[in-house]
Amino acid sequence: MMAPLEDTTDNALRELCFRHGADLTFTPMARLSGLVRRNKSTEKKIEILNQVPTQIQLAAHMEHELQAFLDTFEPKNGFRGINFNLGCPSPNFIKEGLGCVLIKRVSKVKRLVDMVKNKGYPCSVKLRLGANQFEKDMKVYLNLIKGVDADFFIVHARHGKQHYEAKPDYNAYPECVATGKNIIANGNIDSREKVALLKSMGVKGVMIGRSGVKNPSIFNYLKGRQFTDSSILKQEYLELEKICPAENSRYMMNVLRRLGHKIVTDDGHVRG
Repeated sequence: MMAPLEDTTDNALRELCFRHGADLTFTPMARLSGLVRRNKSTEKKIEILNQVPTQIQLAAHMEHELQAFLDTFEPKNGFRGINFNLGCPSPNFIKEGLGCVLIKRVSKVKRLVDMVKNKGYPCSVKLRLGANQFEKDMKVYLNLIKGVDADFFIVHARHGKQHYEAKPDYNAYPECVATGKNIIANGNIDSREKVALLKSMGVKGVMIGRSGVKNPSIFNYLKGRQFTDSSILKQEYLELEKICPAENSRYMMNVLRRLGHKIVTDDGHVRG
């Protein structure tokens, strides 16, 4: 799966990743409150212009706002469901009761997920290992996974106080898998060795973020195929942008700036 990345995962990049092996993609996170207000830039974030399998990622915590959105939402093209973001560690999100602060609010998240599924749409949850070290130690993420009936859970193996330079804790996955739910691993997954390790733990799949922008053919690579040259990928992306233009030029610049960067794994190997 291709992760939702702010100001990056536009329609063109999602299609590029899909062409090169990603099975499912996600829109950038959109605030549900903005969608309910019919904010144009927020609506653009969840616009699906092609047939690429895509879930819409929402930052949400108010049932009445979700109901208002679902009452008027019309799925189009490659829509494959709704994903709730329980991973964003931004202080502003925490203050508003959004993002990883919701991991311990099992009943509320269950209600949100049930509302989506009762509408007939697939629903997934992306979460961290708690908002902080204390919540990780208390294993609040397991309570959430056990108590919510999402189709799958994408578990980012860091807690909310950890930045990307912190090593993800893959040791959390076996106990997540033991809940009997469908678990997708996320966090610094950039080699076949890591995929094999995670598969041995019982996860159903992996989500790739930053490495997927550096070389979108990493999805094929992790499936046993070869990387595609970055010059070919850049040209493909530019052609796709003509068909499915991004909300603004910031998306395109972010992608082009990262495309072609070498992927250096934790073990020091250079990929691509």
